[in-house]
Amino acid sequence: MKKDIIIPEVNDVHIAIMKEWNEDFSSNDWNIYLINNSKEAIESVMVMSRGKHSDGRKTTTFRQAFPLVAAKSAIKVELIMEEVFSFTNEIILTYFKDNKLYDKTFTAAPHTIKEDNFEDVPIMGQKGILLN
Repeated sequence: MKKDIIIPEVNDVHIAIMKEWNEDFSSNDWNIYLINNSKEAIESVMVMSRGKHSDGRKTTTFRQAFPLVAAKSAIKVELIMEEVFSFTNEIILTYFKDNKLYDKTFTAAPHTIKEDNFEDVPIMGQKGILLN
């Protein structure tokens, strides 16, 4: 039965981690963004994030829901603290487009969230880290 369920491949929808200046706290913060680089809006978007450390520690699981993410747009999902950069961080994305369910897990391996790994991020016009 499970073999009969077809989940289409996620294309043109990305998760990025950006380092940005926070005026309120006069600090550089790291934020997770959802980027819809497709030509169509995505609906009923659910983003779940969690982290696991090799020593068994885990982060709290965060869940965010967005009714609609417009085409060619980006939205801030949440802040990510530097204290969890040594963890394996997973961001699980689920959404609907054209009445089909899409699902993908994006992963940041330990110690990979750093400026050395910056690249051009679509839509944002800035450098950041694109997760795979």
